[in-house]
Parts: sequence; structure tokens; C-alpha cells
Amino acid sequence: MTMIGQNWAAAIGLMLMTAACGASDTGAATAATPIKRTPLPQNEFIPVEIEATIDELVAEINKSSIQPMQISVLLKSLSGFFAPIATGANRAMGELGVSGRATGNVLGSTNASPDQEQSMELQTEQIKQTVEDGAEGIAITPFGEGNVAALDEAIAKGIPVVTLDTDLVSSTRPIYVGILSNSAGATAGNTLRKMLPEGPGTVLIHGWADPSWVDGVNRTQGARGVFESAGYDVLVHQSIYDDEARDVEVMRGEIADADPPVVGLIGMFSDSYRCVLAADAAGAPDLPIVAFDFAPQTADYMRQGRIEATHVQRQYYEGYLGPYIVYGVKSIGLDATKEILAPQLDGNQFDLGVDVVRWDKVDAYIDFLDEIGAEQ
Repeated sequence: MTMIGQNWAAAIGLMLMTAACGASDTGAATAATPIKRTPLPQNEFIPVEIEATIDELVAEINKSSIQPMQISVLLKSLSGFFAPIATGANRAMGELGVSGRATGNVLGSTNASPDQEQSMELQTEQIKQTVEDGAEGIAITPFGEGNVAALDEAIAKGIPVVTLDTDLVSSTRPIYVGILSNSAGATAGNTLRKMLPEGPGTVLIHGWADPSWVDGVNRTQGARGVFESAGYDVLVHQSIYDDEARDVEVMRGEIADADPPVVGLIGMFSDSYRCVLAADAAGAPDLPIVAFDFAPQTADYMRQGRIEATHVQRQYYEGYLGPYIVYGVKSIGLDATKEILAPQLDGNQFDLGVDVVRWDKVDAYIDFLDEIGAEQ
């Protein structure tokens, strides 16, 4: 088995290696078979505007003749945060496959190594192998800038590439799908802002200041701008991700020393729940706290009313949109596809936004994720 084979696996369930029009027929167009989307249950958390955009894209694709296409979806992982992306991608590939439009599969790394450089190199090999194997479109959650050259080479060959979750703005990818970090941070900031007493006061952001992670900095800055515009002092605490005890202790000291006093806390990442631990350690359990992402600890503290709300990324829709956008570029063209995506498009970035989940809706939201198969 090759190095790539040892570190990559296909998502279970839908490996669409054949479809109504086989890969050998990719040069021909045939009479259209309508795409039928899998209906989702009615739910308050369904993003209505995004659903409307997808419906319009599918309707336009259905007006065109079938253009059989081999699509590869390359994910960082098939589990954890990326599991809902795999679910969405598999569902879209299944719908495209049944209509005779797509072959391909959803692949994710099984290499548990925390070495970002090694993971990036393995994914670059996978990109090149995918192109060699005949991929005509790629949707990918890239590891980083080291993937740019391989993706640009694919794009130069006429292969449309859509980045998911992590953008590579230095590449020539036509479209990115995910949250816009500054906007998402501002959304979270506005949620907490409504809960704060009038100033003066300090807001502690459990966030990111290290420029090596641009998205982390941008999300933090998006929230910071909200509070500074409202007249609050802002203290950005750099998350000590790999040492929870130290992370909490440093925050405890920052809360104790703040002048003016801390009036609220906000966490920007999956370790947001540590804001509760820090507030307790500082003897300030009544401070309003808002979180990001949906870690089990965050959900538990929401049930207790300790975290007022969290902001959850829509990974399912990242995965679901990827194959459809790639296919749309082939069947109706890039300009027509972008025109349909325009309600959520900022330049070349499709902004999925976030779900704002209040503390008293936590179990309802879990039920929603279960219903669409996007458990985290």
C-alpha cells in the first residue's frame, strides 16, 4: 500500500465509482435527469436563505444537459469537526450520482499525526494523485499554504477547485465556502454586547493574537471591534490551547486585575467553555459568557445556564455545497454559478454565517443536528 493509501480513507456509504453515465463518457452530454434533493425536516435552525440559494443552483443545473463529471472531495478528516462536512458532501455526491451527473468519492486523512507540515504534504500528494486518476473537479478542506501549488496546477488544467472551511486566498481557487472569520467574530460579539451592562467595563476575549493563525486573529478582531465601538475596554487573552489548567489560571488573574472590572467574557473557539472555569476561579460566577463552536463541555454549561449562547459553524452545508458548486461551474459556468450564489457571496467567498444557539435551545439544536446527520 502506498503512503497515500495508508493515510487516506473513503467516507463510508457513498463511494460513487459508477453512475448512470460512467466516467468513460465524460466527454458527452445527454438528456437531463432532474436532481432530487434529499428533503430536510422543517426546523427553526434551517438556514432558509442558504437553502433558497441551493434550490436555485440545482434548478439551473437541472435546465442544462447532463455533463458527467468525476469529483473528488478531499477532507482533513472524516471524524470530529469534519464528520458533518463528510455527511453533507456524501449527500450531495449521492444526489448528483443518482441523476447521472457525478462519479467520485469523499476522502479524509486517517493520519492522527499532529504534525501540520506532514499532513499538508500528504494532502498535496493526494491532490496530485486525484488529478492523475482523472478528477475533473475538487472540493477540499486544505491544510495550508503548502497545498497552493498543487491546487493551482489542477486549476490551470481546467479543474475547478472549491476550498471548504479553510480558504487559500493566495491560490487561484474560484470560490471558498465557510465562515468569514471577522464577520463571525462580530456576530458573536453582538450577541454578548446585548447582555452587558452600560460601561465603563472590560470585556475579556478568550481568543487568538498570534499572527501565524490568520483566521483566529480575524475572528478575535471581529468581536473586539464590536466592544470597542460600544465604548468597552477589551482584554484579549491568547488561548493556551494545550494546557487547560494554565489557561484558566492566567484568565483568573486577568479578571482579578482588570481595571475597569470585567463585565463579560467571550470565547472564540472550541475551548470557549474555559471562560466558565476562569470566572468561577475569580469568584465571578455571574458574569455573562458567550461561546463559539459546540464542544460537549460548552453544551453542558449551556444546560446549566452558565453559557448564555454559542455560535456554531455550519459544517454540513460546507460539505453539501462543495460538489454542487464544482458541478455548477462545469454545467452552467463560473459566472452563472456566482450570480446564483450572490446573496451569500463576498467576492469569491461564500459566507455560511453561524447558527446562534441560546442556552435554552441546546437540546433542540442537538436534535436538529441529529435529524440532518450532522452530529459533532
